[in-house]
Amino acid sequence: MQTDTAPRYTSYPTAPHFHAGVDADEVKGWIAALPSGEMLSLYVHIPFCDRLCWFCACHTKQTRRYEPVAAFLEALQKEIETVGALAGNDTQVAALHFGGGSPTLLTPTDIVALMATLRKSFAFAADASISVEIDPNDMDEPRLDALAAIGLTRASLGIQDFDERVQKAINREQSFEATRAVVDGLRDRGVGSVNLDMLYGLPHQTRESLAATVDKVLSLHPDRIALFGYAHVPWFKKHQTMIDEAALPDAEERLAQYELAARLIKRAGYVTIGLDHFALPEDSLAVAAKAGSLRRNFQGYTDDDCETLIGLGPSSVSRFREGYAQNLPATAEYERRVRAGSLATARGIALSDDDRLRAWTIERLMCDFGFSVPEATTRFGAAARTILAEAAAMAQEPEPLLLRDGERFVIPSARRPLVRLAAARFDRYFASGTARHSAAV
Repeated sequence: MQTDTAPRYTSYPTAPHFHAGVDADEVKGWIAALPSGEMLSLYVHIPFCDRLCWFCACHTKQTRRYEPVAAFLEALQKEIETVGALAGNDTQVAALHFGGGSPTLLTPTDIVALMATLRKSFAFAADASISVEIDPNDMDEPRLDALAAIGLTRASLGIQDFDERVQKAINREQSFEATRAVVDGLRDRGVGSVNLDMLYGLPHQTRESLAATVDKVLSLHPDRIALFGYAHVPWFKKHQTMIDEAALPDAEERLAQYELAARLIKRAGYVTIGLDHFALPEDSLAVAAKAGSLRRNFQGYTDDDCETLIGLGPSSVSRFREGYAQNLPATAEYERRVRAGSLATARGIALSDDDRLRAWTIERLMCDFGFSVPEATTRFGAAARTILAEAAAMAQEPEPLLLRDGERFVIPSARRPLVRLAAARFDRYFASGTARHSAAV
């Protein structure tokens, strides 16, 4: 088993283990089995950008014409109507997230129209959270107005790094002034929460340049900050070959960058959330972390406690009690399938009892850096003995990633940056898998 790389564990089992045995008919059954009154989380994937950032590992394509986007939106609206009809009137949306790609590539008219289709097809709770990923370079006053019109409650802005040399090396030029204008515009329109996303481990990035970016980020007073490690996976995303590997910091420097940025952010009064998020103490994410109810899904850490997540759009992933399902990644094939009135399911995985036990263990490690022995036993009964025995064996190792502390197994503070490696030890698929993963820190 590799010791320097590991999955990001936004699901368990992870996506490389999804297979074609889970098809549209099975997913229809899972949707039909949703309990009456089920609260849903929706994820809408917009697979287009008007520029291709070389660091990006998302399923997206660059386009300079809007015609492909308009054609895609027609298909997306059809999928929304199909899935909404299957979910029925006894479910309710508690959270909606627009991701990409760049959702803010859409015209203001299309942003409003897309939200209208969602509200027509699904019942929304009065206090439903609505969040969107924003590329500040896309934004203008009409788009800000459109986001306010759809009831946006949380905005997540991609920053990565404000250093010009780093920006050029990743094809993501974006000024601090433009970013600040978008943040101010969102707050002027009553958007209650602003998240800012940063990266460490980028080409030509240094501790000094990263510290300067952190200082600018803090000056914007975000409610949350995400500090992700750059995932260099050129075998998976060919455009990353445009990045000069010789300019990438080594593992020791990556860790030093993370520790420096985390220290500066915490010094400013933010609370550490899991591996790579920070939030103001009064933010709902910090409240959830303190209460032990933090969750992790394909958008990262969240306070969204919905058991069911329905993904819409190409490559999007759904989570049901029965398992995971992923849509077709190719936009053209996705459009053909949904226009025919079918679900766009391409693959997935049905969960075994062992999968559920290990998924819970891994999620608690990723969220809380530990898990409760009594809670594991209460939830899973005698089956929990398997996990507890594995954890006890790990605690006896010379340099343990896990220790017994009373009625909990915990990751030592100094080893928390290696939480993905600890989680991988409970991954039944990892040791025998062939998938390649990004650096664990």
